[in-house]
Amino acid sequence: MSVSMRSIIRDILRGRPGRALFLTLTLSASGFVAAAPPGYTNLVELFGEFVEWRSEASSSNLALGSNQYRKTAVRAQLKQLKEMRHRFDALEAESWSVSERVDYLAVRAQLDQAQFKLQVSRPWARDPGFYIDPLMRIAFTALPADDTSGPRLRRQLGAVGDWLALARENLVEAAGDYADLALHNLTRHDGVGHGHPFRETPPAGVIGWYEDLRTRAVDKAPALVPLIDEALLEIRSFEAWLRETRSEMNAEAGVGAEMFNWYLRNVKLMPWSAEEVLVLAERELERLRAFHALERVRNRHLPELDLPENAAQYRQRVERTDRAIGAFIEDTDFISVPDYIPDDFEKMGYNVPWIERPDGPNYWEQIQYRDPAPDHWHAVIPGHRFDALVAARNEHPIRRHIADAGRAEGWAMYLEEVPLQLGFYDGGNDNRYGNSPRVRELIYNFGIFRAVRTIGDVKLQRNQMDPEAVARFWMANTPWLDADVARVDAEIYLRRPPGYGISYTIGAFQLQQLLADRQRQLGSDFELGQFHDRIMQAGRIPIALLRWELTGLDDEIESLWRAQPLPWMLE
Repeated sequence: MSVSMRSIIRDILRGRPGRALFLTLTLSASGFVAAAPPGYTNLVELFGEFVEWRSEASSSNLALGSNQYRKTAVRAQLKQLKEMRHRFDALEAESWSVSERVDYLAVRAQLDQAQFKLQVSRPWARDPGFYIDPLMRIAFTALPADDTSGPRLRRQLGAVGDWLALARENLVEAAGDYADLALHNLTRHDGVGHGHPFRETPPAGVIGWYEDLRTRAVDKAPALVPLIDEALLEIRSFEAWLRETRSEMNAEAGVGAEMFNWYLRNVKLMPWSAEEVLVLAERELERLRAFHALERVRNRHLPELDLPENAAQYRQRVERTDRAIGAFIEDTDFISVPDYIPDDFEKMGYNVPWIERPDGPNYWEQIQYRDPAPDHWHAVIPGHRFDALVAARNEHPIRRHIADAGRAEGWAMYLEEVPLQLGFYDGGNDNRYGNSPRVRELIYNFGIFRAVRTIGDVKLQRNQMDPEAVARFWMANTPWLDADVARVDAEIYLRRPPGYGISYTIGAFQLQQLLADRQRQLGSDFELGQFHDRIMQAGRIPIALLRWELTGLDDEIESLWRAQPLPWMLE
C-alpha cells in the first residue's frame, strides 16, 4: 500500500487511529484476483480436495472408536494421497506469477507433510500418548452437560474401551520416550495446565481427571457414573498394559537426522539444515545470555520487578499493559488494526491466569506476573490472538488453510524484541508507556528459553538427547525455568511435528532478515507499519515463500524446485 493510500485510509478512519481496511486487499495482494492461468485453478481445486481429505483423515482421534488408524485405513489414505500428488506433479507452474508459484510450493509442502505423517511420524503406531490426549479432553467436559455435550459425552465414554483396544493393536513400533511420557500423563499432573480447567489441587493425570469427572457426576449427572466407571476401568487397564510392555518399546522417538533435515527443507521450507540451525541457535544463546547479563548490570540500581500480591494487582498490570501496547502501536504506526479487533484489547484475554501455587509461580507466571508485556506482545496483540483473528478473515482459497509454525511462532517471537529495539521498554521520566527498563531482562530471558528450545528440538529429533536430559539442559541455562514447565515443553516439542521447537528463534531470524531486505530495497520509503501489514496480508505461509513474494529475492527458493520427494511406501 502506498504512503498516500495509507494516509487516505487513516483520514477516513480518524477517531480510531491506526485502523485500516488492509485485509480487504488480501486476495488482490496475493495475486488471486487477477485472471489465473488454467493450471492455477487446477491447483486451487486440488488443494480444496486435499483439505477435505486431511480433515476426514485426522478427525477420528477426537471422535474415538473409529477405524481410521487401522493398517488398511492408513494404507488407503496413502493411496489417496499418492493420487493427489500425482495430479499435483502434472501441473506446470513455470509460467505462473510469483504469487501463484508461492502457492504452488506452499501446497507441495502440505502434501509432503501429510505423506511424512503417514510414513515417518506415524504417531498411532509409535506414540501411546496419541491415544491418551483425547481421553483427557473428554474428562474436561463441564457438568451438567447440555443437549449437545451430553449425548457426545455418553458416546465418547462408551467408546473408550474400543479406542484403547485399537491402541494395543496399533502400538507395534512404540518408542520408549513416548511410553514414559504417556505413563507420566496417565498418573501425574503436569504442573502447568495447558488448557486444563482450573482446580485448586490439580487432578493427577488422566486417571485423576476421570476421578474428578466422576465426583462431579455423582451430584450433577448421576446417570453418567456407570459409564465413567467403565471408562476408568479401561484406562487403568491400559496403564497396566503399558507398564507391562514398556520394556519391549525400544524404538527411537525422534525421526532421525536424515528425515529431520528432509522435513526442514521440504515441509518447513527453511533455508538451513539442522546442523546450521544448531550453530545459529548456539550463537543466539550466547548473545542473549550476554545481553541479559549486561541488562542486569545496567539496571543494578533499579528495584527488582516484584510479583503481585494478589489477583487484583495482577489484573491491574494486565490492564496497564493493554493500554500501553495500544498507545505504542498507535504512536509508532506499528501495524494496522482492523475493525473486528476489539477497541479494548483487554477483551482479547491473556494466556496466564492467576494461580497461587504451594511452591510458587512456574516459569511463565514468574515472567507474566512481574510484567505481562513480553507475553502480551507474543500471545495477544499483535501476536497469536491478533494473528488468528486476521487469519480467520483470510478468504484466499489456499492460504486460509495454511498455518506454518515458523511463520506463526516466528512472528510472535519477532514481536518480543522489536518493541524493545523501538524503545517500548526504555523507561525514564518521559516514558508514557509506564515500563521499567528491567522488563528488558524478561525479554532476554524469553529469548534464552527459545534458543535452548531450538537446540533441544534438534537433538530430540536426531535422538541425541531424551526429554529428561533436554529439560535439565534448559533449566541449567534459563533463569526461573522450573522442572514442570521444562518437562511439558520437552514433551510438546518431541511429540509435535518435527521442528516446531525451532520455529520461534529461526522464524524470528527469517523475519528479521526479511525486514532488512525490504529496508535495503526501499531505503527512505520503508515503513514498518506497511511492512507488518503486508506480512498479515500474505497469510501464514512459510517465511521463505513470504520473502520471495515480498522482495522478489529467490536465492532461498531455487533449491526448492530440486527437492527430492519421499519414496512411497505402499506394498
